[in-house]
Parts: sequence; structure tokens; C-alpha cells
Amino acid sequence: MSTPNGFPQHSRVCVTQSMEGGAVQDLQAKKAGKAAKKEAGGRVAIPTEGPVSVGIPVSETLKLLPEELKANMKIKSITPRPPRKPRLERAASLDEKSWRRWRRFRTSQESLTDPNDTSSSNGSLQEASPSPPNRGRASPCHPCCQQDSLHSSPDASEASAVGKSRGSTSDLGKRASEISSAFGGLLRGKAFAGGKPRLSQIMPARPLPPVELNVASHTPRTANRIDSDCLDYQHYSQHKFGRVSSSLSDTRLHGNGMVFDSCSTDSMKSTFSLLTPIRAKDVRSRSYLEGSLMASGALLGAEELSRYFPDRSIGIFVATWNMQGQKELPVNLDDFLLPTDPDYAQDMYVIGVQEGCPDRREWEIRLQETLGPHYVLLYSAAHGVLYMSVFIRRDLIWFCSEVEYATVTTRIVSQIKTKGALGICFTFFGTSFLFITSHFTSGDSKVNERKLDYNKTIQALTLPKNVPDTNPYRSSSSDVTTRFDEVFWFGDFNFRLNKDRETVDSILKQNPDTDVSRLLVYDQLTSEMSRGSIFKGFQEADIHFRPSYKFDIGKDSYDTTSKQRTPSYTDRVVFRSRYKDDIQAVKYSSCPVIKTSDHRPVFALFRVKVRPGRDNIPLAAGQFDRELYLMGIKRRITRELQKRREQKDQKSSSICSIS
Repeated sequence: MSTPNGFPQHSRVCVTQSMEGGAVQDLQAKKAGKAAKKEAGGRVAIPTEGPVSVGIPVSETLKLLPEELKANMKIKSITPRPPRKPRLERAASLDEKSWRRWRRFRTSQESLTDPNDTSSSNGSLQEASPSPPNRGRASPCHPCCQQDSLHSSPDASEASAVGKSRGSTSDLGKRASEISSAFGGLLRGKAFAGGKPRLSQIMPARPLPPVELNVASHTPRTANRIDSDCLDYQHYSQHKFGRVSSSLSDTRLHGNGMVFDSCSTDSMKSTFSLLTPIRAKDVRSRSYLEGSLMASGALLGAEELSRYFPDRSIGIFVATWNMQGQKELPVNLDDFLLPTDPDYAQDMYVIGVQEGCPDRREWEIRLQETLGPHYVLLYSAAHGVLYMSVFIRRDLIWFCSEVEYATVTTRIVSQIKTKGALGICFTFFGTSFLFITSHFTSGDSKVNERKLDYNKTIQALTLPKNVPDTNPYRSSSSDVTTRFDEVFWFGDFNFRLNKDRETVDSILKQNPDTDVSRLLVYDQLTSEMSRGSIFKGFQEADIHFRPSYKFDIGKDSYDTTSKQRTPSYTDRVVFRSRYKDDIQAVKYSSCPVIKTSDHRPVFALFRVKVRPGRDNIPLAAGQFDRELYLMGIKRRITRELQKRREQKDQKSSSICSIS
């Protein structure tokens, strides 16, 4: 059966090309003009069997072509119907051929590298003509011939293999390649179209040009994991959109199981670069006033907690300092709030002050300046000269409930509230916290008065008020510390060492700074806690620092005045938890570099377990002290600029001396 232009459907036309291609083409044009007047449409069959000498000139090879074939080659315009039928196109220039070749590499690399692919993600290859033949490279033959010969003729299979593997040593493959190239030269670049061309697995001779049409966004990609309730995005997108071409989509997003159409992919990478995508129906159905512990998408639920804290524990810094009412503040608070051990800062900072400085706002600004822009003041309160400030990482303020506070005065006679307690409480996710700072009665022998101060505090602190108790069955109306999951109590408890000054001085001289076990034998608080008469259920980390009281201001020496007060551990941090091993003490130490008071600051670092909560608690809704935040950051920037200016002036004013 023959095609409309006279070519046999089951024959493969291949000829050899040589250096005489130009003259042969002129001869072919003349003969084709004469043959055009003859009868067209005869059957043509060019045998490919038998040995063909590679070195035969093209003039000899032309004798193998019948006159009918030469006449048919002169036909200029035939529109193929259906598309698989061959058509003749105008001769393409070298620039056009080169452009088509690189265009195919650029628009459909998958088709070039996958010989078994039966479909193209890009329709341009189906209408483009094959690339022009190069030396040593096979060119695709007639597509109709190729389709039948691939299934019927073993010789054709070998010839097809030559096109897939460059530089084959098969003689038959070489002959087929060169004959096919010569035939393409005779047709003056007129290549057959229709059907998908089979391009060889080759590498380009030069680097591929960049893709011009690339709508992919260069914004950072998703950093957080995907919610479990969003995992069905993959199945939904595959069902609705199918798989998109990898040339216009991000393969890394596809590899992570997130397959979208190109518009969805680009939108996701730009809009959800740092946050997890949330479906519109989830936003409609979410309620932050009601919720259950395991509710999908709960703000305080298990999924959100695991996202921020995979081990479900947070770091808390708790510090206490009796400032002795000094107006002058330390120049630098870095060693106090940001100790070098451990390497990482904590998630929450709680600082309690007794006998605070007159300017409380200035003190808070200094704290914000030291902690920097990563932290915000969640809440602060005062009771006379008792101050407490709670700083938290700014990305965690959304998981806090409303903050409540209460105060207790233990010295009624005094007009100035120097003795008493201040408590602040709130819920973080599903764990309730209570922080208490106290200043108990002073005096070496007033142990009972200090125990009375403790008992009055736990009975008189009316907390919580509006925030619900996380476990009311384990609470007691007579003890505020039983109504919270985690309790930290810190301050100047004023418990002393029951030993004379000379004995204490001799022990401090004999033992290094970290070995203070002999001193703790005489500690009043340790003795009372062991009896259970104070701080019931509380614990204290091991002490490995020197007594924090009483120093000469600005010096490292203990009291040298006429009173000769005995050095003591008056400043302490104790803790208790409803659940065993919820609180782990990481570090317990003092800050000896701050010498503006007769007390040294004492701090402790903890790792505290946090449990998921419900969305039915009153939330703080991201509230923090914005004015303080801006003032602290401005102060921090000013200090940094001043430091750089001083360093620059110091370098410019230095004098070089030549000896």
C-alpha cells in the first residue's frame, strides 16, 4: 500500500551522503523536473538488504533510485491527513536547524532522556522536524517506516539502536546512518513530519541555555512540617490537577509529597514560605473559644505543641536579686541574664527583685535591652519595692493565657512594702505556672517569723482568678502552690548559717568555690525543709556557689563593717511540680561580677515539661509591652553604634612609634 505522494508505507529509504552532496543535489533537481511530467504515484521500493560499500560515491548511489522517486521528491506542498502521513517542508537554514535542536533540548528534557516514554509533556515535539544530521550521528528516518520496522525487522531494530547509542561499532548501523544522512541531503533538508521522533540519548556539545519561561518563585521554601490534617492535599491535587511538568514545577516539593499545579506550587512557595498551609474550611471551623485536647488544629493542642517543642519541654531562667535600693544599675547584665554555659538562651526569663531601684521602668528597659529583639515583656508587676518581670520569646506569646497576679504584705507596720510576696500566674499550652518572689523577715535568729511569712503567703495569694485550674482535684484552698502544675518560688528568704563568722571564713578559705557542703550543714533553710516545716513539697538544686550575702559594695570581700555579718545563702530558688520529674534543674549559680549591691544575684536554669491544652481558656492574644520593646531595641542599637564609634576613634587616635 502506498501513501498519497507515492512513497511505500513499508519501505525504508536510506542513502549515503559524501562530499559530493552539492553537485548531486543539482543533478537531482534537473532529473526531478523532467520526471514531474511523468505519471506520479507508482510504487517505489528501495532495497536495504545486502552489503553496501561505505566508500561508494553519491553519483553511483543515485542510480539505485527509480525515476518515480526522483519525480516525487520535487513535490513542494502536501498537507498530511492524518498527521502520521509524511509531508514535505521548505528547506531549513542552518540557523533554523540549530535553533530547533536547542529548542527541543530546552522545552522537553524528559523526552530526550527517557527512550521508553510514549507521551510528551509538551506538544512542540510532535510538530517539529528532526534535527539535521551531523557526522557520526543518526538521523530519524521516515516515521511510518520506523514504526513498522521496529516491530517486524530485526535489521531495523539494529539500525534503531545505532540512533540511541553514539559511536557503535556495528557496520550495519554505520551504513544505515550514512545512507539515511545522504537521503536527507538529497531532499535539501526536507524532513518528514508526523509522529513523535525518537531522539538519541546524547549530551549537548555545550551547556544548555537557561529556561526563559520560569514562573517558579525564589522565596524560601516551607520550613515546618505539614499538619496531619493537611496530608490529603496530595491526593486532592493529584485527583484534580494530575502531575504537572517538572520543567515548570519544583521537584523538591513534588518529592516531599506535595503535588500541585504550577499556580498552586508558586502560590504555596511565596505565601507559605515559613508557615504551614491552612485550608479555608479549617479556618472556618476552628474555634479558639472551645476545643478538646486532641482536636485537630487546636491552637494549644498536641500538634501545635509538638511543632514548637518536639520533646515537649521548655527552658526557663529564674533569677532573684536584692538590689538594696541602689539607684545605680550595672553597666552590663549579659553575665547575669545570658551566662555562657549553656550555649543556648532560654525560652522564658523570670526575674524577681527585692528592694528594687527607684526607677522600675529603667530597670525593665535594661532587661529588654539585654535580652534583645527575640524576647518581649509578657507581664510585669510590683508590690512596693518587690518587682517581677516575665519575658518570653516573641513567637510563643500566642500560646499563653491571660496573666494574673496577686500580692501579700507580711509587715503591716511599715509604710513601705519592703517585706511580702508577689505572685504571677498564667497557663502555657496546657501547663499552668506560678512564680512567686518574696522577701522574708531578716535577722539571724528569726526563723519562726520567716516560717510565718511563708504560711501567710500560701494562704493569702488569691490565684488563679479567671484562668481555670488544670487539675482541680489535686488543689487545696489553703495552699496556692497546689493549684498549679509548676511552681517556682524565689527571693531573699533571709535564712542564715548557724555558725560564727570566724568558722565560716575558715571554711571558705580551705575549700574551693564549688565545694560548700561543709557550709550547708549549718544552713537554716536546708534544715527546716528537711523537717517539712516550710516549703512543703518543694525541692532545691544542689548548691555549688559561695554565699550570696553579705558583700561590701563594689568588692568581693564579705562584710568588713563593725557588724561583721556572717556570710549566708539568703537568696534562693526552690520549685515544686504536680507530676514527678516534670522539672529538671540544669544549673544553679550566682553572678559574682555584679557588685552594685551587698547581695549577689542568684539564678537557676530549668527544663520543664509542657502538656497540650484546650482552646477554652482566656488567651492573652499576643499581648506584650510594645512601648518597652521599642525603647529597649532603640537603646540596644544606640549602644552598639556608640561602641563602634569608640573603636573607630581609638584606631584613628593611635600613634605609631618607630624605635
